[in-house]
Amino acid sequence: MNWYWQARAPAFVAALALAVTLSSGAAAQSSAALQLAPLFTDGVVLQRGAPLPIWGTAAPGATVALSFRGASRTATADAAGSWRATLPPQTAGGPYDLAVTSGGATTTLHDVYVGDVWVASGQSNMEFTLRLASTGAAAAAAAHDPALRQFYLPHAFSPEPRAGLQGGPWNPADPQHAPDFTAVGFFFGRELRSAQKIPIGIIHTSWGGANIETWISAQGQGLAPGAVDSVLAADRKYSEMIQDSLRARIGSVPAVDSGLVDGKAYWADPALDDASWATLRVPGPWEDAGYPGLDGVAWYRTTFELTAAEAAQPVTLALGPIDDDDITWLNGVEVGRTVGYNIPRSYTVSASALHAGRNVVAVRVVDYGGGGGITGPGPIELRVGGDHRSLEGSWKFRVGMVQTGMDGQRINKIPTYLYNAMVHPLLGYPIKGVIWYQGESNANNDQQAQAYAALMRELVTSWRREWTGEPSSLQPFPFLWVQLPNFGPVDTVPPVTAGWAYLRESQTATTTLPKTGQAVAIDVGNPLNIHPTDKETVGRRLALVARKVAYGEKVEGSGPTYRRMTVNGSRAMIEFDHAAGGLVSKSAGGLPVKAAGDGLNGFAIAGADRRWVWANARIEGDHVVVWSDQVAQPVAVRYAWSNSPAGLSLYNRADLPAAPFRTDSW
Repeated sequence: MNWYWQARAPAFVAALALAVTLSSGAAAQSSAALQLAPLFTDGVVLQRGAPLPIWGTAAPGATVALSFRGASRTATADAAGSWRATLPPQTAGGPYDLAVTSGGATTTLHDVYVGDVWVASGQSNMEFTLRLASTGAAAAAAAHDPALRQFYLPHAFSPEPRAGLQGGPWNPADPQHAPDFTAVGFFFGRELRSAQKIPIGIIHTSWGGANIETWISAQGQGLAPGAVDSVLAADRKYSEMIQDSLRARIGSVPAVDSGLVDGKAYWADPALDDASWATLRVPGPWEDAGYPGLDGVAWYRTTFELTAAEAAQPVTLALGPIDDDDITWLNGVEVGRTVGYNIPRSYTVSASALHAGRNVVAVRVVDYGGGGGITGPGPIELRVGGDHRSLEGSWKFRVGMVQTGMDGQRINKIPTYLYNAMVHPLLGYPIKGVIWYQGESNANNDQQAQAYAALMRELVTSWRREWTGEPSSLQPFPFLWVQLPNFGPVDTVPPVTAGWAYLRESQTATTTLPKTGQAVAIDVGNPLNIHPTDKETVGRRLALVARKVAYGEKVEGSGPTYRRMTVNGSRAMIEFDHAAGGLVSKSAGGLPVKAAGDGLNGFAIAGADRRWVWANARIEGDHVVVWSDQVAQPVAVRYAWSNSPAGLSLYNRADLPAAPFRTDSW
């Protein structure tokens, strides 16, 4: 799972210099100095109802004049050439022009909109682009909305807070640009456009695999001087450990890929003797097969047989998702290449590349960090006519190149590093609020997941304080997030502990802060894929939370949430908030509701012995009765309290799922 390929997409380039109009040779010198900060490009979305600071650089001492919607302001560049002017608050609308003049030269921004600006941040499930979403292709094709726009910040890190940023430009939601939007942000923004009828801008700043500590300032975390140095030292030690582990497994650690040299794929040659290569089961990450921490290049090879008749017709080679990039050859002929994890590979192979008898598949995989390899899930097979032949099993495997040193997968876990480069430069740009999708990298164990509660409070309060320059209690802009979905093996018995369950609990605890809210996604995850593709449901639910929390609409933004438990004999009664009109049971996750008339999955119950068993559960109006013949005197109840609960079916009348909870504090 990796983010790197997205940063290389053509739509995501570094900030572009603004064109200026030159009227004379003298003006040319002044014009060359006049620039706006990268946030201010054609198509920029400005926050309505707030003073609007505009800033940039000009010749030292130069006067800079701004004109926008009949309002004019001036500023004088300081000795370093920096200037800032603040336009008065504006009502929503657009498109408009914004003119900036200095020394006889004018820069004009076109298609300027005034509306609401939301910052979208987090890790890979926020970075996950619309092109990869299950409904993304149709949504992008239908996107013709210039008033929904995204500003993308490419990956950057810094040990110290930065003032400047790279990023942009502001791109509209149209078929050309929408595929590269954050999928959650796109669907969130599309819903708000429909509900609020105002322009919506999304500032997208996220990095796959990042933990929460890297997104919080040193002051926000209360870090003492030198604290980050100890983290860096531990990372160097980790890198050395990985190198030692790989040397023990493969001998020397190659720094250059000998399989592909000057464009020639030596290790794709069907005549190559690969008897000495290791074997590795496909599908699955190579980290799980004895190559932990391997980032770089590795090669896979396998064979299949064809009859003469079969070799005379095209075939399809399906390889499932590969993490991250691949080039694939059949009998030494390149048949396809794909950049990006999480994308199922399917390559059509012409008959000219096929042979009767033995055929050789070679796949070169590049992994930039995290899991790597032909990871699945998905069919890994050869399709010949209507025949589907599985290619799963043992493949030949050889490491081509090892990426050494601190890589992107670990640099985005260093405290403060991403905040310094990807958040700090945005401070002072007025926004409506923040949407956040992160936590997977902080749920590796119970202790880390429980510690997330304090870290998330620090994230919310410090961002609010630093963005506005006021105590967060005075300027609490809305901060909304996606609760982690279901992921991982489905439990056959109720778990005693679970990292993802603890992290969801930490997320829920943060809702006690003002103007916060979460979208529950426990029913739209994928047990086999940490990047579920249903981002439309997530974006829609997040927009419902925004409509309630940020816009004060009288809508239901939450599913049922636990209120209290009472026990009567052998039965526990669970009362819920957000259950107006009663609770409902529905099929979820592709699984039918339970039989015997109760219709509810996911409940576990325990007595004083703390032994958890699956429970029966039945809806009675706005509460649920829970019991088990194995527990005569219940003491505690849990719901959806595991890494990957399945078949959950408890909802409210607004069709929103009940949030996971537990009544105990064990």
